[in-house]
Amino acid sequence: MFGNLFEEDEEDSSFVLPGGGGGVEPGSKKAEPPAPRGALNLSGLQNQGGTCYLNSLLQTLLFSPEFREELFSLGPEELGCLEDKDKQEAKVRVIPLELQRLFAHLLLVDQQAASTADLTDSFGWTNREESSQHDVQELNRILFSALESSLVGTTGSSLIHRLYHGTVVNQIVCKVCGYLSESQEDFLDLTVSVSGVSGLEEALWNMFVEEEMFEGNNLYRCSRCNVLVEAAKSAKLRKLPPFLTMSLLRFNFDFTKCERYKETGRYTFPLSINLKPFCEQSEYTYELFSVIIHKGGCYGGHYHVYIKDIDQLGNWEAPEELKPKFVKKEAQLSEPVLEKEDPLSVLIAILSQEESKSILVDQLGQKLLDTIGVSWNKKFRKQYGPIGKFLHSHSDVFMLVSNATRVALKSTTLTLVTDTSLKNLSVSHELDLKPADGPHWFDLNDSTVTPIHERDIEKQFQGKESAYMLFYRKAELCRPEEAKQNPSYKVPPHLLRMVQEENARLRQRREEFESSTNTVEVHLHLAPHYQLENGALWPKGSTQDSTLTLNFDRRRTVGDFRQAIYQMQDTWEGDMALTLAKSLPAGLHLYNTLTGFSSPTELTSLQPLVLPFRLKELLLWVKIGVPGERKYYPSEELVWDAGREGSPRSLRQAIAAQYGLSADSLHMAKYCPEKYTWMAISSWSQQVSKRKKKKKAENLYGAPFHLKDGDIIGVKVT
Repeated sequence: MFGNLFEEDEEDSSFVLPGGGGGVEPGSKKAEPPAPRGALNLSGLQNQGGTCYLNSLLQTLLFSPEFREELFSLGPEELGCLEDKDKQEAKVRVIPLELQRLFAHLLLVDQQAASTADLTDSFGWTNREESSQHDVQELNRILFSALESSLVGTTGSSLIHRLYHGTVVNQIVCKVCGYLSESQEDFLDLTVSVSGVSGLEEALWNMFVEEEMFEGNNLYRCSRCNVLVEAAKSAKLRKLPPFLTMSLLRFNFDFTKCERYKETGRYTFPLSINLKPFCEQSEYTYELFSVIIHKGGCYGGHYHVYIKDIDQLGNWEAPEELKPKFVKKEAQLSEPVLEKEDPLSVLIAILSQEESKSILVDQLGQKLLDTIGVSWNKKFRKQYGPIGKFLHSHSDVFMLVSNATRVALKSTTLTLVTDTSLKNLSVSHELDLKPADGPHWFDLNDSTVTPIHERDIEKQFQGKESAYMLFYRKAELCRPEEAKQNPSYKVPPHLLRMVQEENARLRQRREEFESSTNTVEVHLHLAPHYQLENGALWPKGSTQDSTLTLNFDRRRTVGDFRQAIYQMQDTWEGDMALTLAKSLPAGLHLYNTLTGFSSPTELTSLQPLVLPFRLKELLLWVKIGVPGERKYYPSEELVWDAGREGSPRSLRQAIAAQYGLSADSLHMAKYCPEKYTWMAISSWSQQVSKRKKKKKAENLYGAPFHLKDGDIIGVKVT
């Protein structure tokens, strides 16, 4: 599976995935840069086609703090430098160097998912190996073997042995003379059976407590007695490592059918386990921190991993399915109420109403019926099982006491405020379903990282998607406070510099991509070079002389856009109006004016923009009413020059001239689509200015009409 350990001795058998290990060139404006890591602040790993098993193992190693820090402690003076890997005289230990770089990338580079292409290249993998799925248990042993070999001669030569290797002692005791025959074997992981046992602890009991008897036709030859005798065979754990790996024998062979199959029955394993019954002398307590999960059958499938964030490097938040759901009970209610489909939230709300925050389990069912109007058995039993089982499965929220006859809320679980009436439950604070203290769990599934609750681990006890490898860590291993929420802890300076440079390149690529995506080429049509003919604008001279081209980032404001135009037109005087236009066969038609200081997001590439200079024209849609009927003729465009006064009288005369009608016979109204109403436009309404004490002519640009491009004007003829 792996190539040679030193780059200069390898044959050219490696394969680099296109775009892997760095992706497109940072200066490229066409390719989208990698997405940044999200709010969880954890990075996933890209799948090269069939490397989910590798990704799951690498994430487990990353979240093993002692392994990660011991690997980081090996400097270039021992491992060499990747820049020298092509030099014949250099001994560059490529695998640990690439693993260091990948870990630093996962910890600190602002990217949603890192590439493993450089690491697999150091393995000497071919295209076939990258696209074919291997067994993660096999990979675990081969990877550690390769690391041990590559670290020979360095201070890290015993790293794997110290952290992961243990010892099992096998003993046979002669029942005649009592002679003890003993043999010792080293292990990297303990392979435990799944078939026929209920869980990990029973499997360990069968391996290290139960004795195998040699009797009847199956006698043992004692080396001291030198005859066949009855004897007892047993095994014990003699030496345990800081990290204990359990490989579950999920795959088996049916000799009757001559085919492989996967054990999918229920197989439990604890979050914390005391190995004293299985050890020779010492007592060791281990805590689960990683579960590699296999989904599928024995001939294919997918791996992902549940990991305990020991150093609290990620930002954990309650998964959506664990949060209480809110709906409006009735349209007239202003307060949200708990949704009846969420039994967890309803039961918590009921218990929170009790003065002691506890209730008899039998009474809880009646309270539920009073609250939502339906019993537990009728509403929830089919999906969630009996109410007692549901309470037990949410042991982080509920506590069963008095021989499980009474249920109480755990005080540290939530802060919940409800109305006094159970008929109208409302929540003022969301449930906090985080553990009160300590690390949280995440599901790392290739490039996707999601928070999970600790009780979700029980979902992996059985089924086609179930636990395949278990990783335990000695409970006595304590982490320093400075390591908590500090992903740069123990990362060497040269890798920190590499990370800073990579983050700077990513920021530049994202800025260039955003700029490229939002930069539009705008054609500027200068109004002084145009004249109005038959309701449309036409250039006075050549189109080339009347048009300018400007590249502009439409995320910037209209004010910035004006400033860019001023800089292009040094001789421009006075204010300017910016009006979007459509180039039609009949000429250039105006339809919307850019105002305010917001971003001109309406601009699109190659869109004409007219810059009127002392020119106020509106593009209106005129609907002439059919005489004697409650309907209109089809709408027609009208370009109205409102530069002189912008009054109703001026608009009436323009419409009359357009259609050859008498201005005195026209009645006009503006359509208000937001209200589905018409606002009559009269020539006779005038307002008096209190300050100047004189009549002020009505201007349709101002209140109350605020006439603008694209407005609909209805016209009736009398």
